[in-house]
Amino acid sequence: MKRLYPFDPLLRHHTLIGLLLAIWIFIFLYFTEPLDVNEFNSDEKLLFLPGYGLLGGICYLIFLPFQYYLYKRTEHKWPLINEIIFLVSFSVISIAIARIYYLYVIVIGEQNPYTLGYMLRAIYLPALATILPIIIIGRFAFGKYHEKRLEDQKIEIQGEGNYEGLRLQLNDLISIQSSDNYIEVFYLSGHQLKKTLIRNKLSAIDDEFPELLRAHRSYLINPFHFRQWKTENGKLIICLSHDIEVPVSKTYQKALRAAIQFATN
Repeated sequence: MKRLYPFDPLLRHHTLIGLLLAIWIFIFLYFTEPLDVNEFNSDEKLLFLPGYGLLGGICYLIFLPFQYYLYKRTEHKWPLINEIIFLVSFSVISIAIARIYYLYVIVIGEQNPYTLGYMLRAIYLPALATILPIIIIGRFAFGKYHEKRLEDQKIEIQGEGNYEGLRLQLNDLISIQSSDNYIEVFYLSGHQLKKTLIRNKLSAIDDEFPELLRAHRSYLINPFHFRQWKTENGKLIICLSHDIEVPVSKTYQKALRAAIQFATN
């Protein structure tokens, strides 16, 4: 199944960081001319130096799945230790790839290339000293933007009582079931499925949140959590994440199918 909503726009922001990183590496090498870069003519600089920038940008983007892995391991939180692990791992791998590029592209066939130790002192570590602050500032700024965006995306399901209510991310809401004068809200807290009983009417929630779809006179569902359709004893059932199954009445079948089809294409 395809995502119902666009992939986290932070991916675009990280791609922008990777692009800026590639450009900055090229500018740094072009104007500082470390090692024997000053021996290149203009054509050779434009031929070889963008490769370093491109490799730096690609290394950053390649590490994004590793970042997501760390994010999942810490239960969708990002402590300082995760940032340190990410930056150190990125730096080590980037240096290794830059060294390979130097040996097998820049000076291939030459008898006496610069040693790794010398290149660390003369170019790699000084380059990192200028590059990492840019990455850190960019990641911090986008992180703050992400936090604000998540906060802006929160919805509040209010109850009729003064102190009743539930505030959560829209994508954490799975379904809502009517239960007499109450509604049962099924939602995610981290990776755990939870249920909260709130005094309110399903029709009021339906009117307030058009993002939710009516599946039955007693059920609203969040299409973000759609998994599959199934038929049981001649009745249509919509299967949501965390094994939640909701009956679909004939009244809403056509509209619900069309809405799900539109959202997943």
